[in-house]
Amino acid sequence: MLFDGYELKDYIVKALKDLKFESFTTVQHEVFDNLNNNKNIIAKSKTGSGKTHSFLVPIFNDLDEDDYKVQALIVAPTKELSLQIYKMAQHIASFSDKRIVIKNYSGGTDRQKEIEKLSTTSPQIVIGTLGKIKDLAIKENVLKIYTAKYFICDEADMTFDETNIDDLDGIATVLNNAKFMFFSATFAEKILPTMKKYITNVEFIDIKEAQNQIKHIWIPLKYKDRYEVLKDLLNTMQPYLCMIFCNKKENVIELASKLSNDGYFVGMMHGDLSQRERKRILKECNELKYQFLVCTDIAARGIDIKGVSHIINYELPRDFEFYLHRSGRTGRMFNDGIVYSFYEELDNQYLDNLNKKDIKPEYFEIKNKELVHYKGRNTRENRVKPKTNYELEAKKFVPKATKVKPGYKKKREEQIKKIAESLKKKDKRRKK
Repeated sequence: MLFDGYELKDYIVKALKDLKFESFTTVQHEVFDNLNNNKNIIAKSKTGSGKTHSFLVPIFNDLDEDDYKVQALIVAPTKELSLQIYKMAQHIASFSDKRIVIKNYSGGTDRQKEIEKLSTTSPQIVIGTLGKIKDLAIKENVLKIYTAKYFICDEADMTFDETNIDDLDGIATVLNNAKFMFFSATFAEKILPTMKKYITNVEFIDIKEAQNQIKHIWIPLKYKDRYEVLKDLLNTMQPYLCMIFCNKKENVIELASKLSNDGYFVGMMHGDLSQRERKRILKECNELKYQFLVCTDIAARGIDIKGVSHIINYELPRDFEFYLHRSGRTGRMFNDGIVYSFYEELDNQYLDNLNKKDIKPEYFEIKNKELVHYKGRNTRENRVKPKTNYELEAKKFVPKATKVKPGYKKKREEQIKKIAESLKKKDKRRKK
């Protein structure tokens, strides 16, 4: 069946139409167009641009539904993200007349029962976290991943964290015949050399789509109490669902408690919650039991919580890349979103660096319970510096002579120009 110019299996098209897909996104087009060139793929595209279906659709379209062996392995850095991918894969499979076996291995389950079942049967699509996959495939040797035609790393910049390299080594060496496809919203330069260890003959897809559906608003604290500024901000907005980010679990717990005591409907998510508690929180968010979710960056990576209309950076993330991932929780799939960030004078350098990432913020402050434009933020971009008069500076190095000879004036002017040019070059090097 033809869909947006691509020949796909009937059940895939039915699944896409059930999701109200009318056409594919840019990253999906780019990935599909590069599937048959015998190259591995590294795809960089902003959060919410449709990366998950850009690898799920090809996997199902190439799947042999009658062959019960591992045909695709998908790894994710967190249990929440692996579960989300699993549910999206199950949705597509539910439209197939034939049985498709998809398994999610990400911890928090009966390990012995999994080992026993894998000794007699094999899933066709495997989704999970690196540690769990390595345990079943390498240590226990019951999950036969060597037959996989596709190896997918979602949120690859987290997957290639130093703590995961040993697990990745064990898995990647088994997948000699698989097509490697790595996806992320950001790729830090420091991990690219590590990637080259695992992936060669690469097609790099870099989707630079406009971020115009997300509005960035930065608010100065100006030595005011952070929580009081937050409450003032909340009184100016009516979010469908708002995620409020802190940097530490202790801060999440404290802030969620304060908001709850002040009458807000609040949930919280951090790394110390059990798998069951996290699943419950995500389910309740999607059921709109909460209007606010206070969380650490564990909720910033790849998790699709529906209906997030607002993001608040109660504390700025230490890593610039996490600002982008947090922002990506809203404005998904062409919906609008707003990101509010609190900052102090000490954060000026941090904000200057974010400006270099093509984020065009607006600056506001809260006055008389309203957001009004703030003109106090002195960004490098907006600073007006007088132009340096290099010739005037050079004249200081070439004083006028008391006695002059013929041609003196011309020689002096040449000398001044030479020094001025030298000063200009030094200034350019310093700015770089």
